[in-house]
Amino acid sequence: MAVTVVLGTQWGDEGKGKAIDFLAGKFDFVARFNGGNNAGHTVINSFGTFRIHLVPSGIFYPHTRCLIGGGVVIDPAVLIQELGDLEAAGVHVGKRLSISPRAHLIMPYHRILDGLYEDAKGKGAIGTTRRGIGPAFADKVSYNGIRVGDLADPEVFEDKLRAQLAVKNKLIVALGGAPIDFKETYTSYLGYYEMIKKFVAELAPIVHQGLKKNKFLLEQAMGTFLDPDWGTYPFVTASTTLASAATGGLGIPPREITHVLGVTKAYTTRVGAGPMPTEIVNPQERSIRDALTEVAATTGRTRRAGWLDLELVRSAAQLSGIDGLFVTKLDVLSQFETIQVGVGYQWNGKRARYFDIPPYRLRDVHPIYRQLRGWQKDIREVRRFADLPRQAQRYIEFIEEQTDVPVHWISVGPERQATIKR
Repeated sequence: MAVTVVLGTQWGDEGKGKAIDFLAGKFDFVARFNGGNNAGHTVINSFGTFRIHLVPSGIFYPHTRCLIGGGVVIDPAVLIQELGDLEAAGVHVGKRLSISPRAHLIMPYHRILDGLYEDAKGKGAIGTTRRGIGPAFADKVSYNGIRVGDLADPEVFEDKLRAQLAVKNKLIVALGGAPIDFKETYTSYLGYYEMIKKFVAELAPIVHQGLKKNKFLLEQAMGTFLDPDWGTYPFVTASTTLASAATGGLGIPPREITHVLGVTKAYTTRVGAGPMPTEIVNPQERSIRDALTEVAATTGRTRRAGWLDLELVRSAAQLSGIDGLFVTKLDVLSQFETIQVGVGYQWNGKRARYFDIPPYRLRDVHPIYRQLRGWQKDIREVRRFADLPRQAQRYIEFIEEQTDVPVHWISVGPERQATIKR
């Protein structure tokens, strides 16, 4: 049956939570396959407003089964808090959530080291969320990780935790931190496991049996250009963010992926450091920048703001084989008389594409803009494409022309129903 991957085409914060919440009702399974609680998906529906970091955004539909794959790193305290918040809001999880025992755990030393590493870098800090994501993935690939399944055997967990603390405490102390207590960590994590063990199950049989007759929606965390290989390294995340990551992170065979949907915000934002060609930095355009500025759902940090960079979106489509776009926050642009859209880069006196530029030189490019007319009308109640102002329609058509990818959905507000299906 159909397997659809939903991913961000920019630097995260594209509105994937809204897109997934809107789409998930037509799917049997909704799954996370990468990242950790450094991702924050904001969902607004009849249950309220939620900022979800680990639980798949399809949890609000009573018929969906939600999976957290082995490619995700899990902070159990965050997961337990999310589950409690959902139940308190009337979202009954029950047996609809399954967690892979292969998923790696974020341990207290990961969070501490994340912050200490950033502090030690000074001006060279990359702006991580300081939630331990990078150190947890580093331990995973260096054979030092502790997995959810390890908590099922207290003796195994004890041996692994003692071995890690023998190393990690030396690092922490050397960087100026306080050592972690074994007993406190051991006890608290076994307590966490007691609270989540009913959800822990090997996902391969569930996935492979489910693929025979069910529809899967696979939820990417972060955004394409935070990918450690294809993004703006080192200002990236620790896990692969391309559609192909679903294979390793969840056990979905590549041939089973039938659709890849890209979520594109109608302008560009970015949290933390790193190059951002269309960022608005001209003091004369401060009012425009302020109008597009947002606060990140995960960290509470202010997002840098800029015009839509279609060179990024075009490149993301090529990397993951995107066959449709879900454009979000079109309503935010309603206030502008004219709108700039980045269509390429100027570098070394020549026009260049993203892949033409050495990764470390993206900071040196100058964006090439096309100017489009704004519509200056409130579109938040519009539900048909034909009812949008002609200039807003043209904006969507321009995105399609530049990326060679059709736009299937347009969000004109944060609520689930504030969506236009073409």
